Amino acid sequence: MSLASQIASQPFMVLLPIGLILIIAKVLSILLDKIKIPHVIAFLLAGLIVGALSFIEGNPILGNEYTSDGISVLSKIGVILIMFSAGVETDLKKVKAIGLEAIIITLMGVIFPLLFGFVTAYLFRVYGNLDTSYLGNVNPIYSDIYYGVILSATSVSISVATLKEFGKLDSKVGTAIISAAIIDDIIGIILLSLIISLSKGGSESSTSIDFVSKICAHFNITNTAINITLIITFMLIFFALTFGLGIFIRKFFNYLGKKYPHHVRTPILSLGLCFLWSYLAEFFNIADITGAYLIGLILSSTVDHNYIDQKAEMSSTYIFTPIFFASIAMNMYQSKFDFKDPAFISFLIFGFAWVLAGLLGKVVGCGLGSLMSKFKVKDSLKIGIGMMARAEVLIVCAQKGIENNLVSQTLMPFTLILILISSFLTPVLLKLLYKDEIASSTKLEILEKNLDLNDQEENNLNKE
Repeated sequence: MSLASQIASQPFMVLLPIGLILIIAKVLSILLDKIKIPHVIAFLLAGLIVGALSFIEGNPILGNEYTSDGISVLSKIGVILIMFSAGVETDLKKVKAIGLEAIIITLMGVIFPLLFGFVTAYLFRVYGNLDTSYLGNVNPIYSDIYYGVILSATSVSISVATLKEFGKLDSKVGTAIISAAIIDDIIGIILLSLIISLSKGGSESSTSIDFVSKICAHFNITNTAINITLIITFMLIFFALTFGLGIFIRKFFNYLGKKYPHHVRTPILSLGLCFLWSYLAEFFNIADITGAYLIGLILSSTVDHNYIDQKAEMSSTYIFTPIFFASIAMNMYQSKFDFKDPAFISFLIFGFAWVLAGLLGKVVGCGLGSLMSKFKVKDSLKIGIGMMARAEVLIVCAQKGIENNLVSQTLMPFTLILILISSFLTPVLLKLLYKDEIASSTKLEILEKNLDLNDQEENNLNKE
């Protein structure tokens, strides 16, 4: 064996791609930040650049089990931390305080994208000869539904930044968007876990660790209705246990926060709980990211929640999050892009139709929900467009679908296209809708400034 081969087969080789990913991701994020493109795109581009090295024959960077397994483990931690941080950042006080309006907007904003995504996937599968070989033994109807579930995710950080720039964040429209987005996250995570659980259907796989699979295997239960009942029952038990124990967890962290404010033990214990709950969730047939999100949700109302979020986000942003998104981009090279294959052409058309369904689903759903809540037509359109933006949660949902054989790996490029299009369109369209109000505000500011100058001149004359 040559020296190069011996080096390439060593565990420390995982450090090389990690170092390249972090450096390239940071350089790109600095450049893209100047043109207001989300950092997640920089992380994905870093993955594409490093992943392209796999085409170099005999390269030592990605050519061994340690690099692929190491990156996979770190990316797993990354997605758990992303969802934990999302939970901690959720303002439960706003959830409790919001009225019926935000609930209606949220429900319509979940139902319509889910419906549009489901119908698109179903029609292309049944009439468009869409390739479903990735499904294995999974019922294709769950795949169709999951394509819709992915589209129900939203990310209003771009909308919030835009409204803040216009001075409209505290307006009725801004409050509705933020409130609806909070509930949207909660519903989206529950739907994700539910469809993944139902798609497994109490599988008797020897690798399954969840209680439903073990019960079905032990008692030889094959009835679908019983499987679904067991899945929903164990999910409810997990939620009940989580929020029941959450009362004591919250009290304990409030005690820590008051007695030892901003002490390092608080974020360390919170991260320990995050990983523990992610692990336990799998036993109840629930996605691990749901466990992480729920613990974050419980800790979101503790006295030191900002400090917990700051430290968790710091740990995640420095290494795990860039690696998670980069690993997704690197895996794209495993997708088959054969432009001569009719099946690929069919998926290509489906992908763009799915992106369109995602854009329209939020605008139509949230827009109609706003109209039902007695918002004006223009304000309803603002809310619909404000809820249209997507970011990291969309990728997380899509990745979980790929891992559970519910969606094709070829979908990943289209999730990026949806993020990019919605990220660019949202601020542009909001600016157009607020054009008159911005112009009026500017004129008012100029008038007030002139009046102040006139008053100042008058005072100066009186003094003279």
